[in-house]
Order: sequence, then C-alpha cells, then structure tokens
Amino acid sequence: MRPLRNPVIQGALAWLLAAWMRFCFATIRWTRENEGVAEAIWKQGGGVLCAFWHSRIGLSPACWPLDRAQPIKGLVSLSADGQFIARAMALQGIPAVRGSSANKDKIDRAKGGTQALRDGLKQLKLGGLAVTPDGPRGPARQMAEGLPLMARLSTAPVLFIGLSCKPAIRLNSWDRAVLPLPFSKGAIVWDVADYPEGAELADVARDWTGRLNAVEARADAITGLEPSR
Repeated sequence: MRPLRNPVIQGALAWLLAAWMRFCFATIRWTRENEGVAEAIWKQGGGVLCAFWHSRIGLSPACWPLDRAQPIKGLVSLSADGQFIARAMALQGIPAVRGSSANKDKIDRAKGGTQALRDGLKQLKLGGLAVTPDGPRGPARQMAEGLPLMARLSTAPVLFIGLSCKPAIRLNSWDRAVLPLPFSKGAIVWDVADYPEGAELADVARDWTGRLNAVEARADAITGLEPSR
C-alpha cells in the first residue's frame, strides 16, 4: 500500500507539510511585483480565477492573504496525491474543490470533472478558485482548456501568478515541483486577464500559457532559481 493511501499516515504528513510551509513562508524574504492588479481584485471582491503551474503548488498559499482577500478554494484532483495536497492546503485555510482541470472535450465523470466544473462555477459566485491548468498529470506548463472554459462561463477575471524561491527543494516529479526552504529569497509576480469575447478556447489557452510562463519566468529571474528541464 502506498503511504499516501493510508489515512493516518496521510493526515500526519499533511500536518507536517502544512506546518513546514507556514514556517518557511514566515521566514522567506518576499519580493512582490505588480501586486496592484491583485489588490484591486481583492478590494472589489467576488469571483476570480487564480492560475499557477502545478510545480508551484507548494508555494501557492503565500500569494493569497486570507485576512483581506476574498475566500478561496483550490481545484484538486481526486487521486491519493490530490487528497494529500487537499488536506495540507485545508490546514492553511484553503479548502478544496475535488476534480480535474480537464480539457473541455475530455471531462471524465469518473474523475469528477463535470462535478468539479459545477462546483468551481458555484465557488466563483462567492470568491476565488485556484487552478493549476497543467494538472494533474501534465504536460508541464501546457494549459488545458479547462481554465479558459471556466473563465468564459463565469466571466470572472483570471490572475496569473508566478511563484519562486531559492534555495528550494526540487522534486524529481513530472512537474519538477518546487518546495520552499526557510530563510530563502522568494518572489510573487501577478498578471491579470479577462476572457476575450468571441475567442476560441484553444487560442486563449495558447495565449494564457505564454502569460503564465512569463510571470513564472520573471519570478524565477528575481530569485535566481534555475529553470526546470
């Protein structure tokens, strides 16, 4: 049995990860760039989609100030790994919507994609929804059409968020996931967009892939983190 399939082990590891992340975030020296676009959205409230690549989930709670931003949930896959991530994020005040950020033509009922889309749109009437548009299995840094579809249906703005820190732990996973280390140098970079009226989902996914890559590359440039290979 894989350790993460054991609820007791999963719960203990999730608690340890959440505690580690809180400690790291409190000691990291953060640089924030173009935060004004996020501040405007936090001030107005309402629905907003928050997008960052799957490799930066371990840094993502640092970009959302729970004391002044609207409530947010994270779209997390139904896998055992997803359950572990959901528990760790919930311990940091970010509950989960379970399901897959799927291509609109490949929404799999068995994986909860249809229900996740409904629940995600419901959440966007109230506050924020965090999405990793290359998850849960990649290819890394290639956006599926799920995020543009939710933006089109909800008319919510999209915050593209680049997150980085150095030194950091880099896992040997499909996405080369980055985990924070305490007392490191961190960066958060924002960009914002609305769904272009009349645009095709594929065209928007392609354009937004470039914009999300750009904010992540800028964050990595600030910290000096080497690009993943």
